[in-house]
Amino acid sequence: PGVAQSIDSDIRNLSSLVTLTGLAPKGLYVEKVLESARLELRQECDYESEAQNQMRFYELIGPHHPDFFVPAIIKSLSTKRVLTSEFAPGQPFSRLANLPPSVRDRVGTELLSLCLKELFEWKFMQTDPNWTNFFYDRKTEKISVIDFGACRDFTQDFAESYLRLVYSAAEKDEKGIIEASLQLGMLSGEESRTMLSAHASGVMIVGEPFAEDEYDFNNQDMTGRIRKLIPVILENRIKSPPEITYALHRKLSGAFLLCSKLKAKVRCRKLLLETYKRVIQSNP
Repeated sequence: PGVAQSIDSDIRNLSSLVTLTGLAPKGLYVEKVLESARLELRQECDYESEAQNQMRFYELIGPHHPDFFVPAIIKSLSTKRVLTSEFAPGQPFSRLANLPPSVRDRVGTELLSLCLKELFEWKFMQTDPNWTNFFYDRKTEKISVIDFGACRDFTQDFAESYLRLVYSAAEKDEKGIIEASLQLGMLSGEESRTMLSAHASGVMIVGEPFAEDEYDFNNQDMTGRIRKLIPVILENRIKSPPEITYALHRKLSGAFLLCSKLKAKVRCRKLLLETYKRVIQSNP
C-alpha cells in the first residue's frame, strides 16, 4: 500500500538527480529509460490490470499450446490490491541446470517460440524477463508462466516491421536492417555513416541466433561484442529509441539469458523462418 502513489514522484526525483549530476551520457536518453520504467512500475502495482492480462494469456495459450500452463484467475478472491489464481506447479528455472540436455534444449526452444508468437502473432507480450516467472513441471513436462503485471500491446505495423528487422539481421542484410529501423523509428534518417554502421552491426550481433540452424547459447560472446559498440552508439545517436522498444528489448535479452542459463541449443532459424512465413509471406 502506498507504493503506487509514490512511483511518479520517486522517478521524477531520480531523473532530476541523474540530470543534475551528469551521470548518464547524452546518447542514453535517460529520461526515456526512466519514463518506460515508470509506466511498467505503475502497471505492476495494478492487480486488476494484471488479472486482465493473465486472463488474456490464459485464453491465448489455453489448449492450443500444451507445453505451457497459465494459472486461471479466481475473480471472486481478487481486487485491485489482491490477486488470486490457481497454483503454478514446477521448479524455478534456476534449478534446471542439471536436467538432461534434451530437456533443457526443449525448454529453451519453447521459450523462444513463445516470445516470437507473443510479439509477431498475438502482438501482446508479457515483458518482464525475470526468470523466476517461469517454472518447469517434470511430471507434466509443462512450463508454467506467472506474473503478468508488465504486458504490452503492439500494432500490426510495428510487429511486421520488427519481424523484417530480425529477418534482415539473420540474413546479414545491412540495407534491410536500416530500412526496418527507419520504419520502426529507431533511426531518423539523418545519422552519420559511423552510427548507421554501428547500429547495423549491433542488430546483426543480436540477430546471430536466428542466422544459425542450431545456436548454442552456452557458447557465445554476444554481450562482450555489443559492449564494444555502446560508446560509438552513445556518441553518435541523434534520437531516442521508441519507448515501446525498451520493454521489448528487456524481454528479448531476458529470453536469451534464460537460454544461456539453461545451456540450451535451439534451432532459432527454423523458428524465425516459420514465423516469417506465417506472418509476412502469407500476408504480402
